[in-house]
Amino acid sequence: MSLLKLALRNLLGARLRTWLNVIVLSFAFVAIIGLQGVYEGMNRQAMQAEIDAEYGGGQFWHPEYNPYDPLTLQQAHGSPPEKLQAMIDNGLATPILILQGTAYPQGRFYPVLLKGIDPNQKILTMPSFVLKNHEAELPALIGERMADSLKLKVGDTVTLRWRDVNGTFDAREASIVHVMRTTVQAIDQGQIWLPLPRLQQLTGMNKEATLVVLDKDVKNIPENTGWVFKDQKTLLRDIQELVKTKTVGSSILYIILMLLAMLAIFDTQVLSIWRRRKEIGTLMALGMTRWSVVKLFTLEGALHGILATLVGAIYGLPLLTLFARKGWGMPEAVDSYGFAIGERIYPIYSGGLILGTALLVLIVTTLVSFLPTRRIAKMKPTEALRGRFQ
Repeated sequence: MSLLKLALRNLLGARLRTWLNVIVLSFAFVAIIGLQGVYEGMNRQAMQAEIDAEYGGGQFWHPEYNPYDPLTLQQAHGSPPEKLQAMIDNGLATPILILQGTAYPQGRFYPVLLKGIDPNQKILTMPSFVLKNHEAELPALIGERMADSLKLKVGDTVTLRWRDVNGTFDAREASIVHVMRTTVQAIDQGQIWLPLPRLQQLTGMNKEATLVVLDKDVKNIPENTGWVFKDQKTLLRDIQELVKTKTVGSSILYIILMLLAMLAIFDTQVLSIWRRRKEIGTLMALGMTRWSVVKLFTLEGALHGILATLVGAIYGLPLLTLFARKGWGMPEAVDSYGFAIGERIYPIYSGGLILGTALLVLIVTTLVSFLPTRRIAKMKPTEALRGRFQ
Protein backbone atom coordinates (compact mmCIF):
# COMPACT_ATOMS: atom_id res chain seq x y z
CA MET A 1 0.00 0.00 0.00
CA SER A 2 2.92 2.36 0.76
CA LEU A 3 4.24 1.72 -2.74
CA LEU A 4 0.85 2.69 -4.19
CA LYS A 5 0.71 5.89 -2.13
CA LEU A 6 4.25 6.81 -3.18
CA ALA A 7 3.42 6.15 -6.86
CA LEU A 8 0.25 8.24 -6.65
CA ARG A 9 2.09 11.10 -4.94
CA ASN A 10 4.82 11.08 -7.57
CA LEU A 11 2.24 10.98 -10.34
CA LEU A 12 0.22 13.91 -9.01
CA GLY A 13 3.42 15.77 -8.31
CA ALA A 14 4.22 15.80 -12.01
CA ARG A 15 1.08 17.95 -12.51
CA LEU A 16 0.73 19.17 -16.10
CA ARG A 17 2.74 16.33 -17.63
CA THR A 18 0.55 13.75 -15.91
CA TRP A 19 -2.75 15.38 -16.80
CA LEU A 20 -1.78 15.84 -20.44
CA ASN A 21 -1.09 12.11 -20.71
CA VAL A 22 -4.31 11.27 -18.86
CA ILE A 23 -6.42 13.50 -21.13
CA VAL A 24 -4.92 12.02 -24.31
CA LEU A 25 -5.44 8.50 -23.00
CA SER A 26 -9.01 9.25 -21.90
CA PHE A 27 -9.79 10.61 -25.35
CA ALA A 28 -8.66 7.32 -26.90
CA PHE A 29 -10.75 5.44 -24.31
CA VAL A 30 -13.95 7.40 -25.04
CA ALA A 31 -13.40 7.37 -28.82
CA ILE A 32 -13.02 3.57 -28.92
CA ILE A 33 -16.20 3.04 -26.88
CA GLY A 34 -18.11 5.62 -28.93
CA LEU A 35 -17.21 4.15 -32.33
CA GLN A 36 -17.72 0.57 -31.21
CA GLY A 37 -21.13 1.56 -29.85
CA VAL A 38 -22.06 3.06 -33.22
CA TYR A 39 -21.16 -0.14 -35.08
CA GLU A 40 -22.99 -2.30 -32.54
CA GLY A 41 -26.07 -0.08 -32.77
CA MET A 42 -25.92 -0.12 -36.56
CA ASN A 43 -25.59 -3.91 -36.55
CA ARG A 44 -28.55 -4.52 -34.25
CA GLN A 45 -30.70 -1.90 -35.95
CA ALA A 46 -30.08 -3.37 -39.38
CA MET A 47 -30.65 -6.96 -38.23
CA GLN A 48 -33.87 -6.11 -36.42
CA ALA A 49 -35.20 -4.22 -39.45
CA GLU A 50 -34.42 -7.17 -41.73
CA ILE A 51 -36.05 -9.64 -39.32
CA ASP A 52 -39.20 -7.54 -38.95
CA ALA A 53 -39.68 -6.74 -42.63
CA GLU A 54 -38.24 -9.71 -44.54
CA TYR A 55 -36.77 -12.67 -42.65
CA GLY A 56 -39.16 -13.21 -39.73
CA GLY A 57 -38.21 -16.28 -37.69
CA GLY A 58 -36.53 -17.89 -40.70
CA GLN A 59 -37.53 -18.97 -44.19
CA PHE A 60 -38.21 -22.21 -46.03
CA TRP A 61 -37.07 -22.00 -49.67
CA HIS A 62 -38.27 -24.06 -52.59
CA PRO A 63 -35.41 -26.45 -53.55
CA GLU A 64 -34.94 -24.67 -56.91
CA TYR A 65 -34.87 -21.16 -55.43
CA ASN A 66 -31.62 -19.19 -55.61
CA PRO A 67 -31.97 -15.46 -54.80
CA TYR A 68 -28.70 -14.72 -56.60
CA ASP A 69 -29.85 -16.35 -59.87
CA PRO A 70 -33.07 -14.86 -61.34
CA LEU A 71 -33.12 -17.59 -64.01
CA THR A 72 -34.14 -20.12 -61.33
CA LEU A 73 -37.36 -18.26 -60.54
CA GLN A 74 -39.27 -19.81 -63.43
CA GLN A 75 -38.98 -23.23 -61.79
CA ALA A 76 -38.74 -22.15 -58.13
CA HIS A 77 -42.37 -22.50 -57.12
CA GLY A 78 -44.59 -25.23 -55.78
CA SER A 79 -47.22 -26.06 -53.19
CA PRO A 80 -45.83 -25.76 -49.64
CA PRO A 81 -45.37 -29.12 -47.91
CA GLU A 82 -48.12 -30.30 -45.58
CA LYS A 83 -46.28 -29.24 -42.40
CA LEU A 84 -45.70 -25.73 -43.73
CA GLN A 85 -49.26 -25.46 -45.05
CA ALA A 86 -50.54 -26.28 -41.55
CA MET A 87 -48.44 -23.43 -40.14
CA ILE A 88 -49.76 -21.08 -42.83
CA ASP A 89 -53.34 -22.02 -41.98
CA ASN A 90 -52.66 -21.35 -38.28
CA GLY A 91 -51.14 -17.92 -38.96
CA LEU A 92 -47.62 -19.00 -37.96
CA ALA A 93 -46.16 -18.53 -41.44
CA THR A 94 -46.87 -16.67 -44.65
CA PRO A 95 -46.08 -17.76 -48.25
CA ILE A 96 -44.46 -15.52 -50.85
CA LEU A 97 -44.47 -16.17 -54.60
CA ILE A 98 -41.63 -14.58 -56.59
CA LEU A 99 -41.56 -14.13 -60.38
CA GLN A 100 -39.19 -12.47 -62.78
CA GLY A 101 -41.07 -9.71 -64.56
CA THR A 102 -40.82 -6.48 -66.49
CA ALA A 103 -42.40 -3.11 -65.77
CA TYR A 104 -43.13 -0.54 -68.49
CA PRO A 105 -43.55 2.84 -66.75
CA GLN A 106 -44.33 5.57 -69.30
CA GLY A 107 -43.13 3.27 -72.05
CA ARG A 108 -39.77 2.60 -70.43
CA PHE A 109 -38.33 -0.87 -69.80
CA TYR A 110 -37.49 -1.89 -66.23
CA PRO A 111 -36.76 -5.46 -64.98
CA VAL A 112 -38.47 -6.18 -61.64
CA LEU A 113 -39.28 -8.95 -59.22
CA LEU A 114 -43.01 -9.51 -58.82
CA LYS A 115 -43.74 -10.73 -55.32
CA GLY A 116 -47.10 -12.04 -54.20
CA ILE A 117 -47.89 -11.74 -50.50
CA ASP A 118 -50.99 -12.51 -48.47
CA PRO A 119 -52.74 -9.17 -47.74
CA ASN A 120 -53.93 -10.60 -44.38
CA GLN A 121 -50.50 -11.69 -43.14
CA LYS A 122 -49.18 -10.36 -39.84
CA ILE A 123 -45.77 -12.05 -39.86
CA LEU A 124 -43.90 -9.19 -41.53
CA THR A 125 -44.23 -5.49 -40.75
CA MET A 126 -44.62 -4.39 -44.36
CA PRO A 127 -48.08 -2.84 -45.04
CA SER A 128 -49.49 -5.66 -47.16
CA PHE A 129 -52.99 -4.89 -45.84
CA VAL A 130 -53.27 -2.05 -48.39
CA LEU A 131 -53.66 -4.74 -51.08
CA LYS A 132 -56.80 -6.12 -49.45
CA ASN A 133 -60.29 -5.49 -50.84
CA HIS A 134 -59.07 -2.89 -53.29
CA GLU A 135 -61.26 -1.89 -56.23
CA ALA A 136 -58.34 -1.98 -58.65
CA GLU A 137 -58.07 -5.12 -60.78
CA LEU A 138 -54.40 -5.58 -59.84
CA PRO A 139 -53.34 -3.42 -56.86
CA ALA A 140 -49.61 -2.97 -56.35
CA LEU A 141 -47.45 -1.94 -53.42
CA ILE A 142 -44.00 -0.41 -53.96
CA GLY A 143 -41.35 1.31 -51.84
CA GLU A 144 -40.11 4.88 -52.04
CA ARG A 145 -36.88 3.88 -53.81
CA MET A 146 -38.82 1.92 -56.40
CA ALA A 147 -41.30 4.77 -56.85
CA ASP A 148 -38.42 7.14 -57.47
CA SER A 149 -36.81 4.78 -60.00
CA LEU A 150 -40.05 4.23 -61.93
CA LYS A 151 -41.28 7.82 -61.45
CA LEU A 152 -44.58 6.52 -60.08
CA LYS A 153 -46.91 7.70 -57.34
CA VAL A 154 -50.13 6.53 -55.72
CA GLY A 155 -52.89 6.31 -58.34
CA ASP A 156 -50.57 5.74 -61.31
CA THR A 157 -50.78 2.62 -63.44
CA VAL A 158 -47.94 0.58 -64.86
CA THR A 159 -47.87 -2.33 -67.29
CA LEU A 160 -46.41 -5.53 -65.85
CA ARG A 161 -45.34 -8.55 -67.89
CA TRP A 162 -44.36 -12.04 -66.70
CA ARG A 163 -44.36 -15.71 -67.72
CA ASP A 164 -47.12 -17.95 -66.40
CA VAL A 165 -46.76 -21.56 -65.26
CA ASN A 166 -46.57 -22.73 -68.89
CA GLY A 167 -43.88 -20.22 -69.83
CA THR A 168 -46.34 -18.04 -71.80
CA PHE A 169 -45.99 -14.28 -71.55
CA ASP A 170 -48.87 -12.44 -69.94
CA ALA A 171 -49.38 -8.78 -69.01
CA ARG A 172 -51.71 -6.64 -66.90
CA GLU A 173 -52.12 -3.03 -65.85
CA ALA A 174 -51.26 -2.63 -62.15
CA SER A 175 -52.46 0.30 -60.05
CA ILE A 176 -50.12 1.74 -57.43
CA VAL A 177 -52.21 1.83 -54.24
CA HIS A 178 -49.49 2.62 -51.71
CA VAL A 179 -45.85 3.75 -51.56
CA MET A 180 -44.22 2.45 -48.37
CA ARG A 181 -41.30 3.96 -46.54
CA THR A 182 -38.85 1.34 -45.31
CA THR A 183 -35.21 1.12 -44.33
CA VAL A 184 -34.94 -2.39 -45.81
CA GLN A 185 -33.85 -1.97 -49.39
CA ALA A 186 -34.29 -5.69 -50.11
CA ILE A 187 -38.10 -5.34 -50.06
CA ASP A 188 -38.07 -2.05 -51.93
CA GLN A 189 -35.61 -1.57 -54.78
CA GLY A 190 -36.60 -3.59 -57.85
CA GLN A 191 -39.67 -5.07 -56.10
CA ILE A 192 -43.37 -4.80 -56.86
CA TRP A 193 -45.69 -6.44 -54.32
CA LEU A 194 -49.03 -7.88 -55.46
CA PRO A 195 -51.86 -9.78 -53.72
CA LEU A 196 -50.80 -13.42 -53.54
CA PRO A 197 -54.18 -14.97 -54.52
CA ARG A 198 -54.45 -12.67 -57.54
CA LEU A 199 -50.88 -13.37 -58.71
CA GLN A 200 -51.42 -17.13 -58.27
CA GLN A 201 -54.59 -16.90 -60.35
CA LEU A 202 -52.99 -14.89 -63.16
CA THR A 203 -49.98 -17.21 -63.43
CA GLY A 204 -51.83 -20.51 -62.99
CA MET A 205 -49.74 -21.26 -59.89
CA ASN A 206 -52.67 -21.88 -57.57
CA LYS A 207 -51.67 -22.37 -53.92
CA GLU A 208 -48.00 -22.28 -54.89
CA ALA A 209 -45.16 -20.25 -53.38
CA THR A 210 -41.43 -19.70 -53.73
CA LEU A 211 -40.68 -19.38 -50.03
CA VAL A 212 -42.46 -19.45 -46.69
CA VAL A 213 -41.60 -16.98 -43.91
CA LEU A 214 -42.04 -18.17 -40.33
CA ASP A 215 -43.25 -16.09 -37.42
CA LYS A 216 -40.52 -14.78 -35.09
CA ASP A 217 -42.07 -16.58 -32.11
CA VAL A 218 -42.10 -20.04 -33.70
CA LYS A 219 -40.06 -22.43 -31.56
CA ASN A 220 -40.63 -25.84 -33.16
CA ILE A 221 -39.20 -25.72 -36.68
CA PRO A 222 -40.61 -28.47 -38.95
CA GLU A 223 -38.09 -31.02 -40.20
CA ASN A 224 -37.91 -33.13 -43.36
CA THR A 225 -40.26 -30.88 -45.29
CA GLY A 226 -38.41 -31.20 -48.59
CA TRP A 227 -37.84 -27.43 -48.69
CA VAL A 228 -34.58 -25.78 -47.61
CA PHE A 229 -34.70 -24.04 -44.23
CA LYS A 230 -32.69 -20.85 -43.73
CA ASP A 231 -32.50 -19.65 -40.13
CA GLN A 232 -31.97 -16.05 -39.04
CA LYS A 233 -28.25 -16.55 -38.55
CA THR A 234 -27.82 -17.70 -42.14
CA LEU A 235 -30.03 -14.96 -43.59
CA LEU A 236 -28.27 -12.24 -41.58
CA ARG A 237 -24.76 -13.42 -42.39
CA ASP A 238 -24.18 -10.76 -45.07
CA ILE A 239 -25.06 -7.95 -42.66
CA GLN A 240 -22.83 -9.35 -39.94
CA GLU A 241 -19.92 -9.73 -42.34
CA LEU A 242 -20.38 -6.16 -43.54
CA VAL A 243 -20.38 -4.80 -39.99
CA LYS A 244 -17.37 -6.96 -39.14
CA THR A 245 -15.50 -5.50 -42.11
CA LYS A 246 -16.40 -1.97 -41.02
CA THR A 247 -15.26 -2.75 -37.48
CA VAL A 248 -11.91 -4.10 -38.66
CA GLY A 249 -11.41 -0.97 -40.77
CA SER A 250 -12.10 1.26 -37.79
CA SER A 251 -9.46 -0.63 -35.80
CA ILE A 252 -6.84 1.38 -37.69
CA LEU A 253 -8.13 4.51 -35.98
CA TYR A 254 -8.08 2.74 -32.60
CA ILE A 255 -4.47 1.69 -33.14
CA ILE A 256 -3.45 5.24 -34.09
CA LEU A 257 -5.12 6.71 -31.01
CA MET A 258 -3.58 4.11 -28.72
CA LEU A 259 -0.12 4.53 -30.26
CA LEU A 260 -0.25 8.28 -29.68
CA ALA A 261 -1.25 7.79 -26.08
CA MET A 262 1.30 5.02 -25.52
CA LEU A 263 4.07 7.07 -27.09
CA ALA A 264 3.31 9.92 -24.71
CA ILE A 265 3.44 7.60 -21.69
CA PHE A 266 6.62 5.89 -22.91
CA ASP A 267 8.39 9.21 -23.40
CA THR A 268 7.15 10.38 -20.01
CA GLN A 269 8.57 7.30 -18.33
CA VAL A 270 11.94 7.65 -20.07
CA LEU A 271 12.13 11.34 -19.14
CA SER A 272 11.02 10.60 -15.57
CA ILE A 273 13.72 7.96 -15.10
CA TRP A 274 16.40 10.30 -16.48
CA ARG A 275 15.33 13.25 -14.32
CA ARG A 276 14.91 11.16 -11.17
CA ARG A 277 18.25 9.37 -11.23
CA LYS A 278 19.31 10.67 -7.83
CA GLU A 279 15.92 9.79 -6.37
CA ILE A 280 16.29 6.23 -7.65
CA GLY A 281 19.77 6.00 -6.10
CA THR A 282 18.46 7.34 -2.79
CA LEU A 283 15.66 4.78 -2.70
CA MET A 284 18.13 1.99 -3.39
CA ALA A 285 20.53 3.31 -0.73
CA LEU A 286 17.66 3.31 1.78
CA GLY A 287 17.10 -0.39 1.17
CA MET A 288 14.58 -0.57 -1.68
CA THR A 289 15.47 -3.31 -4.12
CA ARG A 290 15.92 -2.64 -7.81
CA TRP A 291 12.76 -4.55 -8.71
CA SER A 292 10.78 -2.61 -6.11
CA VAL A 293 11.84 0.58 -7.86
CA VAL A 294 10.83 -0.99 -11.16
CA LYS A 295 7.43 -1.80 -9.66
CA LEU A 296 7.12 1.78 -8.43
CA PHE A 297 7.69 3.30 -11.86
CA THR A 298 5.53 0.67 -13.56
CA LEU A 299 2.76 1.39 -11.07
CA GLU A 300 3.02 5.10 -11.83
CA GLY A 301 2.50 4.34 -15.51
CA ALA A 302 -0.41 2.00 -14.80
CA LEU A 303 -2.08 4.73 -12.75
CA HIS A 304 -2.22 6.78 -15.95
CA GLY A 305 -4.67 4.20 -17.29
CA ILE A 306 -6.79 4.26 -14.12
CA LEU A 307 -6.91 8.07 -14.04
CA ALA A 308 -7.72 8.12 -17.77
CA THR A 309 -10.67 5.80 -17.13
CA LEU A 310 -11.96 8.07 -14.34
CA VAL A 311 -11.48 11.25 -16.35
CA GLY A 312 -13.05 9.63 -19.42
CA ALA A 313 -16.06 8.65 -17.30
CA ILE A 314 -16.50 12.25 -16.11
CA TYR A 315 -17.01 13.72 -19.58
CA GLY A 316 -17.61 10.55 -21.59
CA LEU A 317 -20.59 9.24 -19.63
CA PRO A 318 -22.88 12.25 -20.23
CA LEU A 319 -21.58 12.68 -23.79
CA LEU A 320 -22.15 9.05 -24.82
CA THR A 321 -25.50 8.94 -23.01
CA LEU A 322 -26.67 11.98 -24.97
CA PHE A 323 -25.31 10.39 -28.14
CA ALA A 324 -27.26 7.18 -27.46
CA ARG A 325 -30.50 9.12 -26.88
CA LYS A 326 -30.28 11.55 -29.78
CA GLY A 327 -28.62 9.17 -32.24
CA TRP A 328 -26.42 10.01 -35.19
CA GLY A 329 -28.18 11.48 -38.21
CA MET A 330 -27.39 9.78 -41.50
CA PRO A 331 -27.04 11.66 -44.83
CA GLU A 332 -29.41 10.81 -47.66
CA ALA A 333 -26.62 9.10 -49.61
CA VAL A 334 -26.57 6.25 -47.05
CA ASP A 335 -29.98 5.17 -48.33
CA SER A 336 -28.36 3.88 -51.53
CA TYR A 337 -25.78 1.72 -49.73
CA GLY A 338 -28.16 -1.25 -49.45
CA PHE A 339 -27.80 -1.33 -45.67
CA ALA A 340 -30.98 -1.43 -43.56
CA ILE A 341 -30.44 1.55 -41.29
CA GLY A 342 -32.81 4.41 -40.65
CA GLU A 343 -32.36 8.15 -40.70
CA ARG A 344 -30.52 7.94 -37.37
CA ILE A 345 -28.21 5.39 -35.78
CA TYR A 346 -28.60 4.86 -32.04
CA PRO A 347 -25.37 3.55 -30.49
CA ILE A 348 -25.43 0.66 -28.02
CA TYR A 349 -22.83 0.51 -25.25
CA SER A 350 -22.70 -2.85 -23.50
CA GLY A 351 -21.03 -3.51 -20.17
CA GLY A 352 -18.63 -5.88 -21.87
CA LEU A 353 -17.55 -3.17 -24.33
CA ILE A 354 -16.84 -0.63 -21.57
CA LEU A 355 -15.09 -3.12 -19.27
CA GLY A 356 -13.08 -4.62 -22.12
CA THR A 357 -11.90 -1.21 -23.33
CA ALA A 358 -10.92 -0.17 -19.80
CA LEU A 359 -8.93 -3.38 -19.32
CA LEU A 360 -7.25 -2.91 -22.70
CA VAL A 361 -6.16 0.62 -21.79
CA LEU A 362 -4.91 -0.53 -18.37
CA ILE A 363 -2.96 -3.51 -19.74
CA VAL A 364 -1.35 -1.54 -22.56
CA THR A 365 -0.35 1.38 -20.31
CA THR A 366 1.14 -1.03 -17.75
CA LEU A 367 3.14 -2.82 -20.43
CA VAL A 368 4.40 0.40 -22.00
CA SER A 369 5.32 1.74 -18.56
CA PHE A 370 7.31 -1.38 -17.74
CA LEU A 371 9.49 -1.40 -20.86
CA PRO A 372 11.66 1.66 -20.08
CA THR A 373 11.91 0.78 -16.37
CA ARG A 374 13.90 -2.38 -17.08
CA ARG A 375 16.98 -0.18 -17.26
CA ILE A 376 16.61 0.55 -13.53
CA ALA A 377 17.45 -3.09 -12.76
CA LYS A 378 20.96 -2.50 -14.16
CA MET A 379 21.65 0.67 -12.16
CA LYS A 380 24.09 0.80 -9.24
CA PRO A 381 23.06 2.95 -6.27
CA THR A 382 26.38 4.82 -6.14
CA GLU A 383 26.23 5.80 -9.81
CA ALA A 384 22.55 6.69 -9.54
CA LEU A 385 23.33 9.00 -6.59
CA ARG A 386 25.88 10.74 -8.77
CA GLY A 387 23.24 11.09 -11.52
CA ARG A 388 24.78 8.58 -13.92
CA PHE A 389 23.52 5.35 -15.46
CA GLN A 390 25.52 2.18 -15.59
